[in-house]
Amino acid sequence: MRALTVEPGRPNSIKLEDVPPPPQSDGDILVRALALGICGTDREIISGAYGWAPPGAQRLIIGHESLGRVEHAPAGSGFAAGDLVVGIVRRPDPVPCPACAAGEWDMCRNGQYTERGIKQRNGYGSEQFRLEHDFAIKLDPALDKLGVLLEPTSVVAKAWEQVERIGQRGAAWQPRIALITGAGPVGLLAALMAKQRGYDVHILDLAKDGAKPKLARDLGATYHAGDLGKLEPDIVIECTGAASVVLDVMNRNAPEGIICLAGVSSGGHKLQFDVGALNRAMVLENDVVFGSVNANRRHYRAAAEALAKADKDWLGRLITRRVPLGRWQEAFETRANDVKTVLDFTQ
Repeated sequence: MRALTVEPGRPNSIKLEDVPPPPQSDGDILVRALALGICGTDREIISGAYGWAPPGAQRLIIGHESLGRVEHAPAGSGFAAGDLVVGIVRRPDPVPCPACAAGEWDMCRNGQYTERGIKQRNGYGSEQFRLEHDFAIKLDPALDKLGVLLEPTSVVAKAWEQVERIGQRGAAWQPRIALITGAGPVGLLAALMAKQRGYDVHILDLAKDGAKPKLARDLGATYHAGDLGKLEPDIVIECTGAASVVLDVMNRNAPEGIICLAGVSSGGHKLQFDVGALNRAMVLENDVVFGSVNANRRHYRAAAEALAKADKDWLGRLITRRVPLGRWQEAFETRANDVKTVLDFTQ
């Protein structure tokens, strides 16, 4: 079978090559790949900045935003041939730490977790892959190829869960305005879940025209191209990782505001600001700023529910390019007006 592989740590070592069929040790469910979402983590791995091959191997099959159809599943697994499935990315550490032991591997404390297509486990960028039945998520068949959006949606499902848990600290907390910074796929999916919760949703991005502003407005959100004016959101889901944006939202939220940092910064960008004033405001207004990454099984299921009830035409417009596997190089190009690029294994 064909698979996209890299040698972690060696820049631009990615290639499409023939590899053996997935071993039984990868899981009891055999899946035929339909699509693979491309994200910034994949590009970091390709650049040599990130990633680990499986133990004893030199190369890693990349890809963690999966979508496939079950070819074979054992009796009693809860799956059958023809099911539309997505594979969970992270696996708990072998110790396990208290979080992993409780099924909260997204909160792993010792860093010994593994991740499909990222850290010490081959990913989903191959024509076939295997899944353990308890790390497979069955999707509504109506989603069809839109199911490839499940993994990024699971990340924001966790972010929203954490925001709501923190919000329960005050019985009178009644948030109204939600700000999402970044109109990439993660930001737009975070905005989708905000609209499903009934918030007045605002989206901040730099694009002044093209797909992103239109997607935001068609969702029913207010779109801001680089200027938020005097907006004071109750909730912020920060998806850019841009230092200046992070600092701005930390200085503008409403009292009792909750800010979730879901974008990873590259570092090296120094900003000067008044730490004392920020501390004073956070203490006196009971503000919360926290980070969130990855997802566990509960979040994948919440994400599947969110996608199932979303407008399918709108979801389809998030995927601005579908690239056949045979032209895989194009999928990793950055093009103007891109939102989400997907490798299509069916063409």
